[in-house]
Amino acid sequence: MTEKKVLLITGAGRGMGVDIAQAALSAGYAVVATGRDPEKVARAIGATDDLLTVRLDVTAPADAHAAVRAAVGRFGRIDVLVNNAANFYAGFFEEITPEDFRAQVETNLFGPLNVTRAVLPVMREQRSGLVVTISSTAGIVGGEFTSAYAAAKFAVEGWMESLTPEVAEFGIRTMIVDPGFFRTDLLTPESTSYADPVIDDYIERTKQTVAAWSSMNGLQGGDPAKLAAALIQLTGSSEPPLRWAAGADAVGALEQKAKTLLAQADAHRDLSSSLAHDDA
Repeated sequence: MTEKKVLLITGAGRGMGVDIAQAALSAGYAVVATGRDPEKVARAIGATDDLLTVRLDVTAPADAHAAVRAAVGRFGRIDVLVNNAANFYAGFFEEITPEDFRAQVETNLFGPLNVTRAVLPVMREQRSGLVVTISSTAGIVGGEFTSAYAAAKFAVEGWMESLTPEVAEFGIRTMIVDPGFFRTDLLTPESTSYADPVIDDYIERTKQTVAAWSSMNGLQGGDPAKLAAALIQLTGSSEPPLRWAAGADAVGALEQKAKTLLAQADAHRDLSSSLAHDDA
């Protein structure tokens, strides 16, 4: 048991998950860091009495419930959940296999659902807690070559927005994080799977896109350590934001999306407003 606040994070074996776990420990949290390989997670973060590493494949509901039991058994509570684990299946929609599209949604949407479903009973009993889910600007703005990833992230945004009022009366808050481009592992071969270019009409664009993204890897402008520190700062706030745009490029993306939606609402206003029953 501990008097410290307890943060449980998924996907803590590498990338931004490591930065978030370390930032939480530095801020005085006890941390339950999870991943498919707990020993790898421990090596990445560094051993400390305030760290518990647990195996968790987010696509396995039984793993999620076991991780929650381990967290409560060790520390007595869970104050913050950070749904961070994710992967990336990239490619044009026609070339992404149905199996890969489903696998993308399984990890990036049903993964957070599985873990949150396991954590919420603990937070309801406490009458407090914060559920954080790492989304993406791809959950706000769709783009070519990201149809599977954007589909999963758009779904995450809708799920989290809908969850917010459901759990508010139990003292549970939610926060969506929409990062822009950060120097993480997202574009590395370990995190990104590209669809096989099998349709002639897409081959040249696929080559150009893969080359451009590969050249960007390791050169993204955002610093994940700064994101992690800012995120942990927000988790300690009495009023954490419902949605946080992480990075100047993310702020720009949300602003542009808002302008686009307003323009689309106005474009056919008269026609849109003429659809009521005549007796209404």
